[in-house]
Amino acid sequence: MTERAELVAAARDTIARGSQSFAAASRLFAPATREKAWLLYAWCRAADDMTDGQDLGQGGGSVHDPLAAQAQLQTLTDLALDCDAPVPLPFAALRQVARETAMPRAFIADHLAGFALDAADWRPRSEDDLLRYCYHVAGSVGCMMAVVMGVAPDDADTLDRACDLGLAFQLANIARDVVPDAKVGRCYLPMAWLERFGLREADLAAPQHRAAVAEMAARLVRMAQPYRLSARIGAARLAPRSRLAVLAADGIYGAIGEKVRDAGTAAWDERVRVSGMGKLVLLGQAIVRGLSDPPASPRNGLWQRPA
Repeated sequence: MTERAELVAAARDTIARGSQSFAAASRLFAPATREKAWLLYAWCRAADDMTDGQDLGQGGGSVHDPLAAQAQLQTLTDLALDCDAPVPLPFAALRQVARETAMPRAFIADHLAGFALDAADWRPRSEDDLLRYCYHVAGSVGCMMAVVMGVAPDDADTLDRACDLGLAFQLANIARDVVPDAKVGRCYLPMAWLERFGLREADLAAPQHRAAVAEMAARLVRMAQPYRLSARIGAARLAPRSRLAVLAADGIYGAIGEKVRDAGTAAWDERVRVSGMGKLVLLGQAIVRGLSDPPASPRNGLWQRPA
């Protein structure tokens, strides 16, 4: 069996190469939480790469047999969780963090369901479909990260709010990547939205339709806002360093969405990013925000994750 220190070192290398932003944000966690976050990330990254035919999110972009890839992903995940049989490092990392945190199996299964949707080339028809997809690919990760940060697996309200942050993150990602996704045959905008503008998926990449695309992207950013406010309630219940990490991430992803919204039709001329200086400013704002309790934000009317 792979030693924990070896797993942590491999996971740290994975996050350093796979996501500089997440690697930087993870430094805000207390050491024990940071290591668990790295372990979880290693599995999430591997699952994503197996689905997309990539290596650390780079290259590839297609899988010859996506259904076979999903079957392998499910098999390796089950082996990691159900026994001590040797598995690749990312799955051993999942085994380790799942055992250390008593991670609910349902969150892991729900995240795998998101990869299955992508493998099946699924499309959302409605806003509810879109939010369900966002839950599987990001909200479930928010729930798993909450458990990593010490939230009890039966603390339903705090987990709901962790899910809300994942939904907000994914809505910002979709807004930023509408055009790049369209260029590789992907679309996460509800079909009902496209029909309102008389558009097809292929039209989303065409410059002459940027006004309509910008309007739909702005709608995604508006949708994210109540979920961000809800998530801040949950963040206030975390240990100080975890709270800071969550609020900083909220600020960064929120800024990405706002940049897309404010840029209008120019939002896809180049990839929207938050500069290093911008991240420092947002970190300062997160520190200030974390010093006081957020205003009450009931979850009335927000999408509800599966029980």
